[in-house]
Amino acid sequence: MPFWKSERVSPARVIIFGFLLLILLGTAALMLPFSTRGQGGASFFDALFTATSATCVTGLVVHDTASYWSGFGQLVILFLIQVGGMGVVTMAVAISIFSGKRIGLKQRWVMQESISAPQVGGIVRMTGFILKAAFIMEGVGAVLLALRFCPRMGLWRGLWYAVFHAVSAFCNAGFDLMGRDVPFSSLTGYVGDPAVNVVVILLIVIGGLGFLTWQDAAVHRLRCKEYRLQSKLILVTTAALLLFGFFFFLLYEFRLPQWVSLSSGEKLLAALFQSVTPRTAGFNTVDLARMSEAGQLVTILLMLTGGSPGSTAGGFKTTTLAVLLLSAAAVFRRRRSAQCFGRRVQDSALQSACAIFLLYILLFLTGGILICCIDAVPLMDALFEAASAIGTVGLSLGGSARFSAASRMILIFLMYFGRVGGLTMIYAFTAGNGTSASQFPQEPVTVG
Repeated sequence: MPFWKSERVSPARVIIFGFLLLILLGTAALMLPFSTRGQGGASFFDALFTATSATCVTGLVVHDTASYWSGFGQLVILFLIQVGGMGVVTMAVAISIFSGKRIGLKQRWVMQESISAPQVGGIVRMTGFILKAAFIMEGVGAVLLALRFCPRMGLWRGLWYAVFHAVSAFCNAGFDLMGRDVPFSSLTGYVGDPAVNVVVILLIVIGGLGFLTWQDAAVHRLRCKEYRLQSKLILVTTAALLLFGFFFFLLYEFRLPQWVSLSSGEKLLAALFQSVTPRTAGFNTVDLARMSEAGQLVTILLMLTGGSPGSTAGGFKTTTLAVLLLSAAAVFRRRRSAQCFGRRVQDSALQSACAIFLLYILLFLTGGILICCIDAVPLMDALFEAASAIGTVGLSLGGSARFSAASRMILIFLMYFGRVGGLTMIYAFTAGNGTSASQFPQEPVTVG
């Protein structure tokens, strides 16, 4: 019996061990001699870092994907991105469905936890919808990108690049194959290409909105009032973050002297793209090392707020940020609870949001400071890499490729934690039978 079907294994443990098993299998595959272009294959730590980054849909790399990994190695990376983005449990259930096997209550419960569904009922049908929608959107994205890549690269190479980048963008992974001429260049060669920018941006945003939001959009179309409260919070928070980043980069960052070579149209596209890519995507169309410290700090803040629950993205969720902001607004307005769209936010959601926020910030700061001390790099550079890892973003100032083994292990842990999720890790390793019936007496504590 597979471990994920055991009655003794909690859904949280199924998820974390599922991702861990996939990472180890990916590491073994990437260590094969024919996975790299050079002789001898990749070292264990290089393969482990790459497999973790791909499975956790991050995009941080120690070797340029196009120039270092062979076609087989790139295929392994693409497989890890697809399974990691859709979720290990989702893909396992999908295989069971397609093979005609019966999905029991235990597996439905695990699936519910994996995609953050509100109930077990209809979870198999929901899985089918997720897979169909994902493959359709990836397919459409690949076709549109092929129209740009094939004329420049030839038919077969253009098709491969189109498929690879469509899957990488939709799964918010950030891996690219554009480094054959200039290593680690990402999409900087397409900074002024509207077609590539728009397609990649749409794939990133749609992939990061979450499966339940897709379902609301499919069922209710433009009748947004009928959406779940969660979907409304996701859409509003995502739009606010995108607009904030866009206007900052357009009105401040790309008006600085180092960007004078960009045309007005390129600055507009670059501002939009750089506001979207911190949504855990990891692509970049400009050299991030040339960005001002203010621009890098804003990027860090955007990276720390990841995608949405039950999406292909990882990191700190948009709903967590929304709940914290709504709770702060309730305090300012002297209300007893957070309210939005005619609904009251549960107190348990606020407690979880506070715990997750504190945990992510502590790990982000601790990881950044440790990297700074171990490798003696500037603190801003170390914090940038740490935020990129725990947010499963993949943007880099070039540090990951030259960090020591100890710093890379820190990034590996942050990437794994960011993809699996804070609450999942907590629930997997803490014992407890839920809320206790008894309570201690209250006593006031002054805060402020």
